[in-house]
Amino acid sequence: MNSRFAEHITKEDIQALPLLAFEGKIHTLNTEEECFEAVKDLRRFDVIGFDTEKKPTFNKGEYNHTAMVQLSTMDNAYLFRLNNMGYPASLFDLMADSSILKLGISIDDDLKDLNKARTFHPQNFTDLNDVVREIGVKHMGVKKLAAVFLESRISKNQQVSNWENETLTPAQLKYAATDAWICLAIYEKLKSQGYV
Repeated sequence: MNSRFAEHITKEDIQALPLLAFEGKIHTLNTEEECFEAVKDLRRFDVIGFDTEKKPTFNKGEYNHTAMVQLSTMDNAYLFRLNNMGYPASLFDLMADSSILKLGISIDDDLKDLNKARTFHPQNFTDLNDVVREIGVKHMGVKKLAAVFLESRISKNQQVSNWENETLTPAQLKYAATDAWICLAIYEKLKSQGYV
């Protein structure tokens, strides 16, 4: 199938695009009780965006567990702060639920890291890198896919910030919400064009 999206895009092209970020409601969850309520809401949807964050490591041999899981609908982004709440069964049951499609980008390592913290069987996860490869788009990664499909750029300034901070900054919250939501936005664009 021929793609009507750009197969190649340069850094300069991306820099010229307008900035895009999640504009819906961001819910920061720190307890198992809050997690349970958020999962109940998310179960009303057939498709959700997925991403994770962890504190960066700068020395060889260092390892940090996943600090946060982000799950998003088009209007609500839920930020599950695992470093505060542990690894709630309700959240991991949702990620193992085959009836809900979870969309992410470059998610293999995310799922492996989550499995190190709590063993579960991820079900119905789709990596958008695989989807776009099938339609001839050579780009991989959230920044390039947002540029190709949404003709926008997203900020990655917070990527290596400390996700275990007691209080996350507004910039961190916006970044984390955007990374999960953008997967859904790209999927909706692909769907509208008949690619998925």
